[in-house]
Amino acid sequence: MDKTIGLEIIEVVEQAAIASARWMGKGEKNIADEVAVEAMRERMNQIHMRGRIVIGEGERDDAPMLYIGEEVGICSQPGGAEMCNPDELIEIDIAVDPCEGTNLVAYGQNGSMAVLAIAPKGGLFAAPDFYMKKLAAPPAAKGKVDINKSATENLKIIAECLDRKIEELVVVVMDRSRHKELIQEIRDAGARVRLISDGDVSAAISCGFGGTNIHALMGIGAAPEGVISAAAMRCIGGHFQGQLIYDPEVVKTGLIGESKEGNLARLKEMGITDPDRVYDAGELASGEEVLFAACGITSGTLMQGVRFFHGGARTQSLIISSQSKTVRFVDTIHMMEDTHELQLH
Repeated sequence: MDKTIGLEIIEVVEQAAIASARWMGKGEKNIADEVAVEAMRERMNQIHMRGRIVIGEGERDDAPMLYIGEEVGICSQPGGAEMCNPDELIEIDIAVDPCEGTNLVAYGQNGSMAVLAIAPKGGLFAAPDFYMKKLAAPPAAKGKVDINKSATENLKIIAECLDRKIEELVVVVMDRSRHKELIQEIRDAGARVRLISDGDVSAAISCGFGGTNIHALMGIGAAPEGVISAAAMRCIGGHFQGQLIYDPEVVKTGLIGESKEGNLARLKEMGITDPDRVYDAGELASGEEVLFAACGITSGTLMQGVRFFHGGARTQSLIISSQSKTVRFVDTIHMMEDTHELQLH
């Protein structure tokens, strides 16, 4: 993928984060999400590409912007095709979450971000809007831990790989009733649990970085976010596995589809013939080149949130590329109005 697109993708997540951050702490999670979607879509449509949303804000009938299957980029717009040379046309698949952690933004809590992943056409798993059992772990434990093993077994493996005691490990788990037994097992094994209300993409990625004091993500979360997490973890060499959960009785909080049988039928229609298959990061983000980008909306483990000052804002973004094998933290000052003083602290 063209390096220019990589630079512009940074601006996509930045603009979404800035738009959403203006609603931080106002208790309006839907508006915080809506403005992020609009900002992300507007900036993507200025990029010289033909992009297709494979993971977005829902199906066409439920989401007017960035719906699954929507085409974005200059080359996808009316009249835009005339500006694009077919021989130079870049076709990419895009997974987006313009406001990952809407409740976190609404209530002024840490850890929300605007996030996306891109890969050449066909390079991202088009996950249904189901749930997914997830396991994320540091690069040192890649291929050694396994989602089919118990939490206790995996904690022992992670401890050995990191040369730590289990008591020194921290596991992030979504604070949901379905995780009651999992949380108890982790605690009984000796590890510490950090419960989060939303935003498991950030938690998964944090496992790939030393110094975050997060050593694993376990439990069930949204499947689309699992693909985005996998894209980042594939780029940095971390461990990620995901298994689709299609039984409403397992998640206990509702699921797209009214029944287990109906969900199985939907998976079959999508060409998923083995609904219980465990996918690794390389299968969920299989593109030859994968790019992950995120920008903090509220401050979290990896990035600071948007900070407004008179006439502008400051953002911090994370860009991970499998092509250049780089992880970049980008600190940006956005000058929205004429201002005589730039805020550097």
